[in-house]
Amino acid sequence: MVIGESRRGRFSRFLSRGVGATIIRDSGDIDVLVVTHEQTGGHARRPSRLLLGRRRLAAGWALAVLGPWLLAWGFAHTRDLHSLPTELMMFLALTVVVGLVGGMRPAIVTAALGSLIVNYFFTPPLYTLTIAEPENAFAVVVFVLVGVAVATVVDRAARRAKLAAAARREADTLFLLSGAVLRGEDTVEAMLARLRETFGVTSAALLERDDDRSPWRLVAASGDDPCRRPEEAEAEVSVTDRLAIALRGRPLPAEEVRVLNAYAAQVAVLVERAGLRAEAAEATRRAEGNAMRTTLLAAVSHDLRTPLATIKANVSSLLAGDVDFSAEDRHTLLSTVAEATDRLDRVVANLLDMSRLRTGAVTPLHRAASVEELLSAVVPAEVGAVRWEVTPGLPLLHTDPGLLERALANVVENALRHSPPDAPVTVAASTHAERVEIRVVDRGRGVPDDQIEEIFEPFQRLGDVPGGDGVGLGLAVARGFARAVGGDLTAEHTPGGGLTMVLTIPVHVPARDDGEPPDEDVTALPTSGAALLTP
Repeated sequence: MVIGESRRGRFSRFLSRGVGATIIRDSGDIDVLVVTHEQTGGHARRPSRLLLGRRRLAAGWALAVLGPWLLAWGFAHTRDLHSLPTELMMFLALTVVVGLVGGMRPAIVTAALGSLIVNYFFTPPLYTLTIAEPENAFAVVVFVLVGVAVATVVDRAARRAKLAAAARREADTLFLLSGAVLRGEDTVEAMLARLRETFGVTSAALLERDDDRSPWRLVAASGDDPCRRPEEAEAEVSVTDRLAIALRGRPLPAEEVRVLNAYAAQVAVLVERAGLRAEAAEATRRAEGNAMRTTLLAAVSHDLRTPLATIKANVSSLLAGDVDFSAEDRHTLLSTVAEATDRLDRVVANLLDMSRLRTGAVTPLHRAASVEELLSAVVPAEVGAVRWEVTPGLPLLHTDPGLLERALANVVENALRHSPPDAPVTVAASTHAERVEIRVVDRGRGVPDDQIEEIFEPFQRLGDVPGGDGVGLGLAVARGFARAVGGDLTAEHTPGGGLTMVLTIPVHVPARDDGEPPDEDVTALPTSGAALLTP
């Protein structure tokens, strides 16, 4: 057993055996090693010099040395106006003042010097250190004892005030630390910045190594010139066996090291949480990938194989040499092949677009575009199943026309698929504040309230009808493109039945700087929406 014990004076050892001696006595067969250090003992330095500050300490010593002489000079010139008790009370008051300003040691010096001055100049017989009357001697002794007692009380009060202030600062720091995650400081970098601000150091670094023999590497840092190894730090604390926090700027006293350990515990929690978050994200990504693959296989088994089977059958019939088709029959077979090819092209395009959106590979190229230009590219005038209702004088849009045309094409195609043949789809455009709103209204059967957001999820068809057309990516891709260009796509019920898709796009604001180059007419994707909507 290894224990630590401070050196104790003779008087303390006379009063009690001490913890070390008690453990040795009762340890039995256990070996006990008592460890101490040289700075402990009967004459340990008191920390009073550090409690009041240099200025107060200097002022206290100045009053301790000059104050009694100035007070004696004043009493010497007004000797007829006061007596010895008054003089003792004034010197006692001076001792109290010195104790309040400079602490114990200057006050003790004031009390000792004041007693000598009172004895020599104001206690009969004068100008000697002899005291004739026992009452006067008793008064001088009481004066010294009271002065020492006052100095001791002031010193303890200053020490306790400083400890209380340190405890309050430590409590405030721990309170801020406990609420750091709630305030959004849930990253290691933010915690290191808070740590550097709390302790007033120039840099704080989180170091990591694989094992005891591996070199340290810098994981995160805050401040200038962070440490690369714990040996370079002026203050260092271990977070885990593989992590350590290294501070550069100043060494930390013991009371601040306790707070640093609390920061280290919080950093350990953040590191563990980041690891768990990464594992959860990886698990979620894998789960989504598995779900995507499963759904994609289902889509390939139906939505890709069906048009391929149609194309294969019609082309095989045309290539057969034993059948003589008429011109009308050949046109019908080729039209069916074209329709199946268009359907297959739409499915593949939506799959590729969704893949680009999921991987963040869509980069919009914004420019000014008109609503009429957008609608004419998506919905040609000869498509009778779509009706326009565009408010005159609409402002220009700030968007990527290619992406927005693909989004609007998917929305209109979805509306045409679900709207009855005798009810045309309405495309209305109007201005609302700093946005243009394009509403695509159909008269289909609508969507229940609890499914209105599910229709924007990938691979979701209305009611998950197995015989539905498409893989359920059109609206998901449309919303992804709309949000990529700074807009949004929402759905609401059409009064009287049906569904209304609301596409909002920000208004183009002309640049004030005439020196800026004009926007280039560049689109990110080909505008093939017109071909998709041709009946």
